[in-house]
Amino acid sequence: MIIKKTTLLFVIVIFSVQLKGQGIKRTESPAKKSTWEKISPYFSPTASYKDEYGKFRSPLKFYNGATVKTAADWSRRRKEIADKWNGMMGKWPPFLKDQKMEYLDTIRKDGFTQYKVRFKWTPNEVTEGYLSVPDGKGKRPAVITVFYEPETAITKGKLERDFAYQLTNRGFVTLSIGTKQASLDKTYSIYYPSIEKAQIQPLSALGYAAANAWYVLSKAPEVDAERIGIMGHSFGGKWAMFASCLFDKFACAVWSDPGIVFNEARESVNYWEPWYLGYYPKPWRKRGLITKENPVKGLYPKLVAEGFDLHELHALMAPRPFLVSGGSEDPESQWIPLNHTIKVNNLLGAKNRVAMTNRPLHSPNPESNEVAFEFFEYFLK
Repeated sequence: MIIKKTTLLFVIVIFSVQLKGQGIKRTESPAKKSTWEKISPYFSPTASYKDEYGKFRSPLKFYNGATVKTAADWSRRRKEIADKWNGMMGKWPPFLKDQKMEYLDTIRKDGFTQYKVRFKWTPNEVTEGYLSVPDGKGKRPAVITVFYEPETAITKGKLERDFAYQLTNRGFVTLSIGTKQASLDKTYSIYYPSIEKAQIQPLSALGYAAANAWYVLSKAPEVDAERIGIMGHSFGGKWAMFASCLFDKFACAVWSDPGIVFNEARESVNYWEPWYLGYYPKPWRKRGLITKENPVKGLYPKLVAEGFDLHELHALMAPRPFLVSGGSEDPESQWIPLNHTIKVNNLLGAKNRVAMTNRPLHSPNPESNEVAFEFFEYFLK
């Protein structure tokens, strides 16, 4: 959240703190340089989409049409975007800052210890997940992984989605969480204070839950609170995107093929569903594409009618880095909305903060995962 001071000095202080939290230094070790050489090609738009901005409304214009010209202007514009979206989606309750994880079980594995943990992620809902801590001493960078359930990320699911396990083997503390019971119930998301009378759009409520997971993870003695990222695939990619955009304590993020902007031609880019941005009390529409026979309700049609799209939320990441691990739902053409956030970073003097890889299929593969993990290596280690 951005406070009301808008002087250039304040913006520079915030910018410096964020860069410090990302581990960016004037001189880099040979290992860090080597990692950058591997990932640097993914921080530039392809030639077909360089400087293409499409029909997306510029984040560098206030809603009244005035132009953002300075970093101080951006501070005010950033607050305007966050306030507008939070006002439309529903205000978050206070963060649960003071709780500690409850440790339920411990399993010793090769090179790390895995704990089953429990904590509150909303004021009235408890969740369980898995905290994995590599061997060794000292505070470590950490990554929260999010999905339909927490087990996939620790190897108990589809191949190439074991993000927490892979990152733990690279020296990161990881916390794997997911909406396990909601997935079993086919309600998928989080509804606050209840599914009958939700006051927050469910996708925003997922962001709030991840923010509370950040607070509880940041208190773990093995974790450096300034170096916590977030990652998710598909449903989890949407979740990670909203969490990192709306909660600026995440140092960086990887969004794996969520569909980063609205697209009503793609059934999986389904922000209109009631468990994302189209909430209304049950009974719900039949899941699928929007048709005259199967229309949508709730906030989503209002967002589209008034010209809002998710590139405005992407811009809230600046100058924090993020990677879109794109597949079938996020092809190369997604550089068009991403160019808007690059333009914001350019205004702030921040280079190489927006990256994208592309693969033909929705599912992650070893190559896309390798870049994602090296992205975290570079920006968190």
